[in-house]
Amino acid sequence: MATLRITLIGGPTALLEASGFRVLTDPTFDPPGQYHLAHTTLRKTAGPALTPEAVGKIDAVLLSHDQHAHNLDHAGRAFLARAGRVLTTPAGAQRLGDPVEGMVPWQTVELRAPDGALLKVTATPARHGPAGIEPYSGDVIGLVLALPNAGARPI
Repeated sequence: MATLRITLIGGPTALLEASGFRVLTDPTFDPPGQYHLAHTTLRKTAGPALTPEAVGKIDAVLLSHDQHAHNLDHAGRAFLARAGRVLTTPAGAQRLGDPVEGMVPWQTVELRAPDGALLKVTATPARHGPAGIEPYSGDVIGLVLALPNAGARPI
């Protein structure tokens, strides 16, 4: 059976390690501060548990959405260039540009390690906040990870 290790870095940012794959969720590495949005001000009260340098090399970033600094802050945006792949919404991929890939719900992409190991990533429908908030929150996506033939359940 595959072993899963999850390291919480802060907020929505976590490092998932399984079967040799290293995947990072919603990178937020800025120090505490404020982010002024059109409809509100977000306040980050604590810095990350790890720096981008301490995280090291990763295979992919799973980005639920790029519109808010609490899911992708300034240092997180800079980190995207170091990622093997970046998977997010189609609108987010268009805003962020290469090498970011947009995924629609139920689309699956495969990550393959040099040793041939396979990690499947499937996009799922998701919503940020209560129904009706979509005009303010924008597109959001959920992502499910599966290690085929590893005896592990999807994450």
